[in-house]
Parts: sequence; C-alpha cells; structure tokens
Amino acid sequence: MRIEEYAMIGDLHTAALVGRNGSIDWLCWPDFGSAACFASLLGTGNNGFWKLAPANQDHQIERRYLPHTLILETTHKLKDGSSVQVVDFMPVRASHSHVVRIVRGLKGSVAMRGALALRFDYGQMVPWVTRTGRGIRAEAGPDAVELQTDAPLRGEDFTTISEFTITEGETISFVLTYGSYGDYREYSVGDPLDTKLSFDQTSVFWKEWSAKGKYKGPYAEVVERSLITLKALTFEPTGGIVASPTTSLPEDLGGIRNWDYRYCWLRDTTFTLLAFMNSGYYEEARDWMRWLRRTVAGGPDQIQIMYGISGERRLAEWEIEALPGYENSRPVRIGNAASEQLQLDTYGEVLDAFFWASSRLEKNNLADDFALLRKLVEHLEKIWDQPDRGIWEVRGEPKHFTNSKVMAWVAFDRAIKIAKKNDFDAPLARWKSTRETIHKQVCEKAFNQQLDSFVQHYDGDQLDASLLLMPMVGFLPTEDPRIHGTVAAIEKHLMQDGLVMRYDHRKSEDGLAGSEGKFLACSFWMVSNLKMIGRDKDARKLFEHLLSLCNDTGLLSEEYDSKQNRMVGNFPQAFSHIALLSAASYLAEEGEQRHATNSANDWPR
Repeated sequence: MRIEEYAMIGDLHTAALVGRNGSIDWLCWPDFGSAACFASLLGTGNNGFWKLAPANQDHQIERRYLPHTLILETTHKLKDGSSVQVVDFMPVRASHSHVVRIVRGLKGSVAMRGALALRFDYGQMVPWVTRTGRGIRAEAGPDAVELQTDAPLRGEDFTTISEFTITEGETISFVLTYGSYGDYREYSVGDPLDTKLSFDQTSVFWKEWSAKGKYKGPYAEVVERSLITLKALTFEPTGGIVASPTTSLPEDLGGIRNWDYRYCWLRDTTFTLLAFMNSGYYEEARDWMRWLRRTVAGGPDQIQIMYGISGERRLAEWEIEALPGYENSRPVRIGNAASEQLQLDTYGEVLDAFFWASSRLEKNNLADDFALLRKLVEHLEKIWDQPDRGIWEVRGEPKHFTNSKVMAWVAFDRAIKIAKKNDFDAPLARWKSTRETIHKQVCEKAFNQQLDSFVQHYDGDQLDASLLLMPMVGFLPTEDPRIHGTVAAIEKHLMQDGLVMRYDHRKSEDGLAGSEGKFLACSFWMVSNLKMIGRDKDARKLFEHLLSLCNDTGLLSEEYDSKQNRMVGNFPQAFSHIALLSAASYLAEEGEQRHATNSANDWPR
C-alpha cells in the first residue's frame, strides 16, 4: 500500500501502522527502538503482518479515528448491503503491551478472515507456535507473544488463520500481547484483558488528554490530531519523542535515501516545547525538558544531535540485507550514523529550549541547568567557526552552513538573556562580542547580493529552506528587506507544485545519489514566514493546500512526492506535525513565537 494508506495506533511505548486493507504491517515491540515483529512494510508477507478484514475483498472502506482519541475505526461495506467494523487500538500501557482488534457486525452477515504471521527480529525469525487455552503462543529467543480470541484458529504455511462469520450486533475480539519473563523465567502475559473495559479506559484517557488543549483558532481539529500524534510518539517512561515510529521509508522511491527515525533529535526540542506549551500541555513540555536535561548532561564536547528514547548514545548504523525495502528501496537501515556528525545548530536548539522553559516551566533546577548550559556555550565558543554537516545531515563534505551559524548565534543570544534575567554569573561581555561577530559574519558571507537572499552556505549561491528559520528564531526582524528577499527567492527557486524543497539536489552536494520529495516542514515554515511578512492571504492558501495532503486520518509523512502525488519518507513524521502546529499558531496569532525573544530595540544590526 501507499504510505498514506496507513494509520497509527500506539500505547506511549511503541506504535503500529494499520493499513486501509486491515493489515498491521509494522510494529516494533516492546518499544519504539525494538526490532520489528511485523515488518512486511519493508518487505513481503513473509516478513510479518496481521490482517483482519472481510474475506470478500471487493468492498468499500471508510475509516477514521474516534473523535479526540487514537482509536482507529475501519468500516467495511459490502455490495450486498452488509457491513462490518474493525476497531484497532493499543491500551495505554500498565504492565503489558497489547494490540486489541474488535470486530463488530453492523448489518447482515459478513465472512471474515484473519491472518497472523509473527516474524521477530525485523521479519527474519519465524517463531515456535503452540496452542494455549484461548489461542496461541509464539516464542523465539527473547520475544514471546500470545494471541487470545474466541474465534477459531488454525495453522497454514507458518501463519495463523482465523475464518468466521460475524452477524449484526455480534462482537468478536482479538488481543495480541507481548509477554515478559519473571524471576524464574516463567513466561507471562498477565491476566486476560477485558476488551470492553480496555476500550472504555483507552477512550477516556485520550479524550481527557485532548480536552486539555487550549488552541482556539480556526484549525482546531487538525491541531488536535497533530498534538495526539506527537503524544503517541512519546516514550512515556522518559518523555523522549521519536521523530517517527518507522525506519527506511524512502525519500525517493526506489532510492537509497532511507533512514532510521526511531530516535529523539535535539533539533526538535524547541518546536516541540512551543507546540505543547502553546496548546496548554505543560506536563508533556516538562517531561521533554527532563529528558533533555538528562540526555545532554556530561562533557560538552560529547553532545550528540540525537539519542535513543532513554538517552542511549550508541546508534550504530547497519543494514538488513534480508529485507528488500519499501517498493524495493534499498538499503533498509537500522541505527543512524548521523548521530556522530558535528551539527552546530544543535547548540542553538538546546539553548533556545532552555530559554523558553526557564521562564514558563519549573525554576527549581534553573541554577543547575545554567551551569550545564554555560559549559555548552563555552565549548561552542571554541568550535562555532568550524564547518559542519548542517541541519540536513549531509553525507558530503562539511561546509559553513548559514543555518548552523545562525543557530550558533541563537545559542549565545539565549545564554545571555537567561543569565541577565536571572542574574547568573557569566562572561556576558565575551558572549556578546561573539554574538556580534557571528551576526556580522553571517550577514557578510551568507548574503548573496545578486539573488537578494541569504544562501545555504558561506560564499555560495545555493538556496536552502532552513533560511526560513532566520526570522522565526529572531536573527533579523521580519521587516528587514533581506528577509523579504530571502522569502521571495525561496518562493521562486525552491517551490515546485506549491511545495518547498529543502534545497536543489541538482546543484547542492549532499553526498548522496538520487533526489527526494518536498520536505513538508519546510512548506509549513513558508506559511509562518508569509504570515510574518504580512502576506496573510498567501499564508492561509498555502496552509490549506498542505492540509489537503494529510491522509484520511489526518497524518503526514516526512515528505511529499508532487510528481506521483503520494507521501514519501518516514511516517507519521513528528517534525511535519510540529511545523504544522507552529504555522497554525502563527495563523491564529496566538501563543508565543520564537521570533518574540527580541524586543523592538534589541535587534542586532
């Protein structure tokens, strides 16, 4: 299926992708960073799936999330007038992790067919399956899963088949549970799950969480769905938020730009904090800050751009040869070598996050926080003038990327503001001098007079969508003609089919073959910029166009292929939804924006 034909369910530890055809084709268990037990998304049915749908494939399908929840409801309407509904959800985890599928007969009688093929270790390991009192147990190495149901089950070609007829008013449930081992190595999936009670509890959880939202603008429904998506990508034990629950969904169909996004990027921190705080979710913002504090602690020269969900640092990249990849897009990568890159913008994102949190969240640890921040800034003083691999994590040669220098400026700017506001001891004169030096250097070396625009890297002539962040982080005021020129240049040269490219792959050297789709976050940044420079009508028109690209459940991937009119890249993508939330906030003219950090008299000249 196309990427947009999937929806997501999750339990705040992991998430599964459910297709319109009723097949769960991706699930890493027991958490986001675990190996997948359903991996047909990146291979074939032999790599694991769980399909539950009418036996007659010729029928209409309608699906939606139940309002204000992450409970997926798929309705199948057959030509004879009969219909059936499948409800999929994962209860917010207490002790064990469950995938619950409830089949409800709506009208007439419908022949149903279920097929469960568990394949542990990213679709490579066929488990040993045995019968239990109410279903089956599948075990292989450290993994063990049980299926419990009252429906009939039989084995066929290493797959568990269930065939039954559901009639109007009848309900049949399936519960798949990931097990754990006790002190005596006894396998356990806990007590049998009451599916009705679990459904009610899951519904109440999500509805109560959604009700905390404070957004009152014109895009309330899509804002709520994006917030629920971010919440679902949160690893509840630590507060870390993964960029996506998937790996290696290609940016270029059939190409090699396939990356593992099941990690937490520091770059996302400020946008995430603002998204949650603007919408009234202070607890999630606090949890994210706690994760950030704990993760960046240590030597300032050891800071990474990304970490595992619990703060893991070793994210070694390797390839699974046995998986052919989504639509034969090889390689399938596990881990991410970009974690070892120097990306200077990370320091600015961390300082910006602490700046916002210091004035809006708890202040108990602020003095200790600043001691850590000071070490980071002092280290940045030594390295800010080095070339790096930039926000897009290029695999080519390091360059003096403009965005990296701008975010280094942000780091010093926010450190100065935090120290002044709280009367912390800091070398303010030295930091101010460095801030001025960076600002002057960027304006001199990164602005191209012929293009009337800032450019991707020093002394170059290539544009880059990350330049749209310059007014959003307060580097220059929105009325500055250089900002207007940059927006106009990106609009002219990097927009295709109404969407914004990160940069032009035909002209920029990023060390990789092939191309990619339009990066959706960049397009939302353009919405924010258009609004900021007073082009309200154009901003709203672009925003509406972007919303039309959401799938039928309101989810977005990383990129969009405007030539083939389909989503590409990992799915769903946190960064896309974060940028959507930011743009919606700008359009609603509510909430606090990053560019508001400078007063009218405080703009660097």
